[in-house]
Amino acid sequence: MNILVLGSGGREHALAWKIAASPLVTKLWCAPGNAGIAQDAECAALDIADHPAVIAFCKANQVDFVVVGPDAAIAAGVVDDLNAAGFKAFGPTKAAGQLESSKNFTKALCRDNNIPTAAYEHFKSAEAAKTYIRKQGAPIVVKADGLAAGKGVVVAMSLDEALAAVDMMFGGGFGDAGAEVVVEEFMEGEEASFFVLCDGDNALRLATAQDHKRAFDGDKGPNTGGMGAYSPAPVMTDAMCQRVMDEMITPTLRAMKAKGMPYKGVLYAGVMITKDGPKLVEYNARFGDPECQVLMLRMMSDVVPALIAAADGQLKNFSLRWYDDVAITVIMATKGYPGDYGKGSVIEGLDEAAKIDGVQIFHAGTKDGGGKIVASGGRVLNVCALGKTVSEARDRAYQAVSKIKWPEGFYRSDIGWRAIEREARK
Repeated sequence: MNILVLGSGGREHALAWKIAASPLVTKLWCAPGNAGIAQDAECAALDIADHPAVIAFCKANQVDFVVVGPDAAIAAGVVDDLNAAGFKAFGPTKAAGQLESSKNFTKALCRDNNIPTAAYEHFKSAEAAKTYIRKQGAPIVVKADGLAAGKGVVVAMSLDEALAAVDMMFGGGFGDAGAEVVVEEFMEGEEASFFVLCDGDNALRLATAQDHKRAFDGDKGPNTGGMGAYSPAPVMTDAMCQRVMDEMITPTLRAMKAKGMPYKGVLYAGVMITKDGPKLVEYNARFGDPECQVLMLRMMSDVVPALIAAADGQLKNFSLRWYDDVAITVIMATKGYPGDYGKGSVIEGLDEAAKIDGVQIFHAGTKDGGGKIVASGGRVLNVCALGKTVSEARDRAYQAVSKIKWPEGFYRSDIGWRAIEREARK
């Protein structure tokens, strides 16, 4: 098969790496890709927002299957356009992708189908939102309704912080994504990431994960797209996973089909485990980044037949095998991220880091700078490792990080802390 992956981040590198290992693959491209992806696939200099250009590439290269990585591409309807042109693609349609691209759409669906989630209100004006917040008090959560690269959420611990978040969002802090906001109750508990492949009717459970959203150690600092992750998530027991399937995933798929927008692709539920049971934080209509990286490392089975089965509506009798090992990823980001950051700094020591047993490095924001790897984004490297325990995986990942010479980068030193505390209590 000739396969094209759309995207350029760490998630797409992990997908390209896993897809490249499939015996079904004849030729693999990634558009636009990055310096690391170039080791596993041929990078194509395509603007993936230019759908006619993507379709023309598929025709010229006899592409059999397209795997869509980023949320923005899904929200822009690239799957619809590819399907209309006769190409099979993995990912939801634009309508089904509203589960991520519109917080209000998902909250209304939860309300109408008794899916447990935080109480909320939806606002189109700053003053109405602020009046509601003053009435509710803090802590409270303010979310941009649209896509904001994983950073459109402010968990406000004080009234002033919540009011400032409303002003920032309506003031254009997240562009069009913040033209409307959703204000939610603050949920207490432990958050985990739950993934399923969907074919419109059926859902196939994947592995669980936990990520680290805040920029700095101790879960301090601003929200980011994610500074690290590990899999599996110990809080997601088999019983808890079954509750999420029964109380969230199944009614969601049923409701989406009833709306005439069956959901195909990967559905990623952010779940808060509260004293009252699991509650939906939000849905994402694609693999998480950096959760995809740890999932691909732990997946024993060939991923390509699973992705095709989702696109073809054939998941009913499908199964996947997983390694028991724990996987962890540590994100190395450019200093200044998630705010302003520089580009073009040279990264050295990657080959030495990759030699450590159990270590795999996925690139996110990198490019080839005349034979040297240079940083070209906010989140730049995903230093991943496998181990029999969380502690072993963590130690290998940080040993690899220590080999990487990049003064302009930073990372959290406490990835996996919840799971390691649990391990220590056993």
